Amino acid sequence: MVSIDTTSSLESFRRFLINSTCLSYMPESYLHDPEVFPEKDGETGSIYIEAADKVTLKKERDITFINVRDVLGIIYQSKSGNTNIKWRQIRGRGGKVTGESSTNSLVNLITARVIDQDYANVLAEVETNVVSNESTE
Repeated sequence: MVSIDTTSSLESFRRFLINSTCLSYMPESYLHDPEVFPEKDGETGSIYIEAADKVTLKKERDITFINVRDVLGIIYQSKSGNTNIKWRQIRGRGGKVTGESSTNSLVNLITARVIDQDYANVLAEVETNVVSNESTE
C-alpha cells in the first residue's frame, strides 16, 4: 500500500471509479457523460459522491448510476478494503486526491490519469525504501 497525495481533475477521478468498478457493464451513454458517476454502498467496497444535486438514473448489479451536479467530494473504498481514497474539490472541477492505494488501484489511477507515471515511480521508490529499511531493522 502506498500513500497518495496529489491533485486531479474530477473527470480523471470519475474515470478511475469507472475503471475500478463497472467499466464492463456501464451503459455507453453514461460512459461519455461527465455528470454520470457510479455509486455503491455495501460491505464489499463503497463509493459515495457528495454533491449539491444527485439524481438516481439506474441500478445495475451492485452499482447505482447517478447524475450529479457540483461535486464537492468523493469517497472510494475498494472491494478488498486495501484502497481508501478521497477526492475533495479545491476549485471548479479540480480537486485533491488523498489516501492509501493498493498496487492494483495504482494501475487504475495511472490509466485514468489521476496520477502520472513520474508520480507512480516516486511512490514505488518510497515504498521500496520503506520495505528495505524494515527488513534491515
